[in-house]
Amino acid sequence: PTHFKMIATRTASSVSVKAQRQQAVRVQASLKPSVRAAPVVSTANASSMMVWQPVNNKQFETFSYLPPLTSQQIAKQVDYIVANGWVPCLEFAAEQDAYVGDASTIRFCGTASGFYDNRYWTMWKLPMFGCNDASQVLTETARCTKAFPTSYVRLVAFDNKRQVQIISFLVQRPSTATDYCDVSKRSVAGA
Repeated sequence: PTHFKMIATRTASSVSVKAQRQQAVRVQASLKPSVRAAPVVSTANASSMMVWQPVNNKQFETFSYLPPLTSQQIAKQVDYIVANGWVPCLEFAAEQDAYVGDASTIRFCGTASGFYDNRYWTMWKLPMFGCNDASQVLTETARCTKAFPTSYVRLVAFDNKRQVQIISFLVQRPSTATDYCDVSKRSVAGA
């Protein structure tokens, strides 16, 4: 008798599965297509796209893709840094040490979770704890670039509560730098 109950249960369940499948097929058939045709793109937009110049066009941080920052623009960034309670600091590096290379790479193998390639440049004085005016940073930037005119100088900001670097951008690119091209020359002509 137990054997017959199992067969009856299987038969009843297979009937209900067939009914569900038929119902599902009907529902699927009534759905509207969700794929729409892609809009037509004008070829004029494609011709206005730029091709990046890979030769002598190295960049550092996000701001280095822009034209060099003016003193007023740097002052606005310092105001933002100070308003957030972060500590500004200047770092510099000679042209040959500014980019990642075997001689300028610091790697903590086995003691850290990742590589810290070329994260550290020489610090100009101490971090500017207590800085509350952008003119203080601009004065130190001028002193650093006067002392090291052929070096890159960057402004970094540290969050002393979280113990992390928050911001880093160039404030001085040496005039002798050959690895940089003007914004107007960053695209390959005729591409």
